[in-house]
Amino acid sequence: MKDSIISINLETSTAPIVQEVRGRDYIEYGTDDWRNLYPQFLIDLYYNSSTHAAIINGTAEMIAGEDLIAPDDDVNLDTYVKLKKFMRHANSKESLHQVIKKVAFDFKLQGAYAIHIIWNRDRTEIAEIYHVPVERVRAGRPNEMGKVDTYYISADWANTRTHKPYPIAAFNTNDRTSGSQLLYTGAYSPNMDIYHTPDYLAACNWALVDQRVAEFHLNNIENGFSGSYFISFANGVPTAEERRQIEQSLTDKFTGAKNSGKFVLTFSDDRTRTPEITPISVSDADKQYLALQELLVQNILTGHRVTSKTLLGIDSTNGFSSNTDELINAANFYQNTVIRGFQLNILDTLQTIFSVNNMDLEVEFVQLKPITVQFDSKTIREVTTQDEIREAIGLAPLEEDEATVEQDVKLAKVGMIDGEPVFSTIEEAEAHAKTKGCTGYHEHELEGKIVYMACDGHAEATEMKVEKTELQKFIEDFGEDMSEDWELIEEEVVDGEHQDFNFEEVLNQAANEKLELASTGTARPNARSSQDGTNKSDNDFYKVRYVYTKDNFLSQEGETREFCRLMMAAKKIYRKEDIVRLNDIAVNPGWGPRGAATYSIWLADQHEECCKSLKDSKLELYKGGGNCHHFWLRQIYKTSLRGAKSKINSNQLISYTKARSEGFTAEKNDNLVARPPKRMKNNGFLEPR
Repeated sequence: MKDSIISINLETSTAPIVQEVRGRDYIEYGTDDWRNLYPQFLIDLYYNSSTHAAIINGTAEMIAGEDLIAPDDDVNLDTYVKLKKFMRHANSKESLHQVIKKVAFDFKLQGAYAIHIIWNRDRTEIAEIYHVPVERVRAGRPNEMGKVDTYYISADWANTRTHKPYPIAAFNTNDRTSGSQLLYTGAYSPNMDIYHTPDYLAACNWALVDQRVAEFHLNNIENGFSGSYFISFANGVPTAEERRQIEQSLTDKFTGAKNSGKFVLTFSDDRTRTPEITPISVSDADKQYLALQELLVQNILTGHRVTSKTLLGIDSTNGFSSNTDELINAANFYQNTVIRGFQLNILDTLQTIFSVNNMDLEVEFVQLKPITVQFDSKTIREVTTQDEIREAIGLAPLEEDEATVEQDVKLAKVGMIDGEPVFSTIEEAEAHAKTKGCTGYHEHELEGKIVYMACDGHAEATEMKVEKTELQKFIEDFGEDMSEDWELIEEEVVDGEHQDFNFEEVLNQAANEKLELASTGTARPNARSSQDGTNKSDNDFYKVRYVYTKDNFLSQEGETREFCRLMMAAKKIYRKEDIVRLNDIAVNPGWGPRGAATYSIWLADQHEECCKSLKDSKLELYKGGGNCHHFWLRQIYKTSLRGAKSKINSNQLISYTKARSEGFTAEKNDNLVARPPKRMKNNGFLEPR
């Protein structure tokens, strides 16, 4: 009966094996059962686990988004036109977004992606890019610096005699000898120096269980019998050879290729009786399979970091239409904790390609946003007013001052004269004048039409020097752009981290405890050399920074407040201690208690105790103000450990530091740091409005 039982071994090794093989120029990448075929193993799981495939498909679509867009404001026109042309024709057959859709799918399924770079004839620019399926790529042996400078391509790594691997140079802007190069990259993978593993690696065994269960049921259907049976022959006892032949005949006729059902034969001398067939039933078999199915689905979802089945089209017992809130919240969480990381990696790769071609403009993904279940965002904008849209998605109507700012942000300039924008209406010119600190308007003629410029006179409009605000000074003084020496290894929503906890310091202390330095001293790449060495505590191998980001699922509108608009436009990262500095700086005046100029930008603490006596419901204490759509996102960077004798498991160190942060003895008041005020109690205001 052994062959009729599903055998599930959760200790089956599905982790990849990377090894060098003598006589081969490439590094093998496989498992015990799939030698040098790990990417194909992942594809096999995708094709044979319905739950796993649904998550892969849905996530890949979210990563790719609806499209890629490039900003058209305040950019060099030639650069913009050049970029748009490249986006329309990334190669002779595909647009850039079509290429990125394939890249996004590989990135989710394989944990890596590959792009074929084609240089122009004189090697000055990248002429075309193509997607290369990851399963066709293997890394060559690293050079003496530990970097892979050659990759190998084969259409079928299971049959390299027919499909002989051929080399291709790794992408290198400094060495353009080869007109054809391969860019292979992906997310950081612990204990992997050459290849990249998918983020759901821990769930592979459960996807494999899903596959085996499906095969078992399919084989039961293929069988003539749907289970196990006793077959009794009562017309005499045949010889051993005859019994063997009978058994073989029944096997060939009534069982499938993989024998999910078996039978037991018996023989008798009573010739008056006909053969009897008696089924052997398994007690509660239906309940057992349902429990197993529920267990494997939950574990697959967990491995992919999916908090809601509904988000990815997996059936929910509550029904789809009744889960609007669940869908929106799940989509928002998944976007910020999972999708955003994939997108940032792809955008960083695209920026590298764009910079080579001197079209260094930042592009963005147009997100897939479930604003409502009934209507898409385009339809809502066409048939409703601004405040009706806000009401439909759960936002309060704009205050009069907010509406004025929003109108000002959306002013449609029709041209530029002496570096100043001009508008088609007087109202727009006067609205822009308020932002410059002047009043009125004056007229100009542009292309035969009368246009309007802010301020009463032209000299006032063009010569006015607007003094920098406290926020502008802060951004210039403390905003950072991380250098290329540092690699972004993790990005996630802040949770359980008190403002007084020094995440970076604890992380580096833990790293130094596990690190032995060579006698040459420091491992910091940017530090000055010191012959007498450097104390371990002075070595910073990790940097922790925070970025002000938007909850994209709350709204499609731009930033309506000066604070949020400047913070988002700057695209800078900040140290926590510098963010806390803002508590005493009037960077967003008027949004503190009783209209105060200062408040805690970081904490998002409602300060109920200190504010019980306040009666003004419009007062708000955190981020950009009541109904604000922004929050803080933590980013962790890592630099190379030069001169180190031992390796550091970054994942373990980060997990340890997170645990320390959550166990911080000070009162926890930051669980709302990563939540936009709009999603807080009273929409971020002290009292209901």
